[in-house]
Amino acid sequence: MHELSLCEHIRDMLEEKVRTDGFAHVNRVWLEMGPFSCVDPEALRFAFAIAMHGTVVENATLQIDTVPAEARCLACDKEATMTQLGDPCPHCGETALHTVGGDDLRVSRIEVV
Repeated sequence: MHELSLCEHIRDMLEEKVRTDGFAHVNRVWLEMGPFSCVDPEALRFAFAIAMHGTVVENATLQIDTVPAEARCLACDKEATMTQLGDPCPHCGETALHTVGGDDLRVSRIEVV
């Protein structure tokens, strides 16, 4: 389960932020996740609770926001939004799309005390 190692990395990053900025506790963490990130949201929530146990992030609420992937159609050269691989171009119907992003997982915001 690679979600656990992802959450351990997030925990380390948050603990460093708390240390350097002098916060006492993290209340909420917002993650932006692309549809091609290969991360299962439920497994991520489970791993988050495990990885944060015993830390200043232990009782933080995890908010996962799915962000769409952007793509450029190779047939009509227009930009489109994709939610899954194989989506056709909404402009011409072709499926030859070059994705730009959509595989990201990033902390977008934190709420601290």
